Amino acid sequence: MKLSILDQSPISSNQTAQEALYNSVNLAQAGESFRYTRYWIAEHHDLSGLACPAPEVMLGLIGANTKTIRIGSGATLLPHYKPYKVAEVFNTLATLFPNRIDLGIGRAPGGSAEATNALSDNFLQKVFNMPNAVKELLSYIYDESTSSHHFGKVKASPLPRNPAVPWLLGTSLKSALLAAENGMAYAFGQFMSDKDGVDIIKQYRDSFQPKKKGQKSEVILTVSAICADTTEEAVEIAQSMLVWSFQRKNGDSNRGIPTIEEAKAYNLNEKEKDSLEQKKKHVIIGNPTEVKQKLLELHKTYQADEIMIVTITHSQVDKIRSYELIAKEFGL
Repeated sequence: MKLSILDQSPISSNQTAQEALYNSVNLAQAGESFRYTRYWIAEHHDLSGLACPAPEVMLGLIGANTKTIRIGSGATLLPHYKPYKVAEVFNTLATLFPNRIDLGIGRAPGGSAEATNALSDNFLQKVFNMPNAVKELLSYIYDESTSSHHFGKVKASPLPRNPAVPWLLGTSLKSALLAAENGMAYAFGQFMSDKDGVDIIKQYRDSFQPKKKGQKSEVILTVSAICADTTEEAVEIAQSMLVWSFQRKNGDSNRGIPTIEEAKAYNLNEKEKDSLEQKKKHVIIGNPTEVKQKLLELHKTYQADEIMIVTITHSQVDKIRSYELIAKEFGL
């Protein structure tokens, strides 16, 4: 089973954004050494506690500091941008780092309404136009400039020998069917969805329309997981992430992900305690044996080709240790 990494570049308490971004480079290097298949970095805008609004910038740095692991955006939020510019950026990355670049595409705003308005005009209209934007982007990525389509005969230079591999990321049937219609690989964000992902993925598979000979549907399932040497330690480490989710909801996340001690001291009311137990159900928490079992169960349930793991901890050491333990348990 393939395993990969999704990174949101979270900022811990007493840490700068610069330190968080360099931790992302460090995580990609660690993932490469543990033999993970790919590393993707997310795009967020003006969200306190998350350091990366520009995956394309980080991918240049990460690509230069790794050698073999596939790297990509998880996701580039297409409604904010012109497809042509996105194609130019990822063609450049694919030229610099051959056979290593993934172009993950999403339709979410990635931030507040104010940030969305600052980024782009008529965002909702551009979301509505997403199917056309995806087709236009793919025409540039696959250099269909000689065809007579209405996007014109412009090339998104430089043209790499091996273009970036496009993925559509989502949590809805709409995104799954859009991926299927365009012969794209699909990544389902199970860690942030309450929807029936099993049915969504099945409909993606059933509706898949290959655009090239031999092309098959491909699915990544993205999950949240924290692994430690013991179950007790994993539960303790996870408390930081869980409490941080309440701090963000309450507008109190500017101080970053709390330490384990800060998380333990955080005063939760009864409603929040109940909510915390519900949130735990969306996170795989445990020792290596427990985490492996749960990942294998999800892999089988969702019929995914690959599992992508997002791990949020206060300590970079704990985060890398979590990925290391999982890799060893699976014998990567």
